[in-house]
Amino acid sequence: MADAVELFGRLAEDLAPRGARLSKMFGMPCLKDPNGKAFVGLHEGELVVRLHRDSPEHAEALAVTGAHLFDPMGGRPMKDWVCLPLAASTRWLTLAEAARERPR
Repeated sequence: MADAVELFGRLAEDLAPRGARLSKMFGMPCLKDPNGKAFVGLHEGELVVRLHRDSPEHAEALAVTGAHLFDPMGGRPMKDWVCLPLAASTRWLTLAEAARERPR
């Protein structure tokens, strides 16, 4: 099985034709849309996706076993950002596409 960095690279390649570009956010690799807004990142081996907290995609992402809200500082989770474990990598592209398609 591929590791998280390799899978994130593939995700970047898949989303590049839709205007996604590699960048950094909070020191982690991320993908930004053409307007410069980050919509997905890789943090400690997990995919972090920005999904509006009231969206069905957000609920779907949080229902994944091992998923949780992104809390990079501890104690203040970012409610629109969901971390998906490597074990759920088959769902990464679908949820990253959902994050890319929903403007901020």
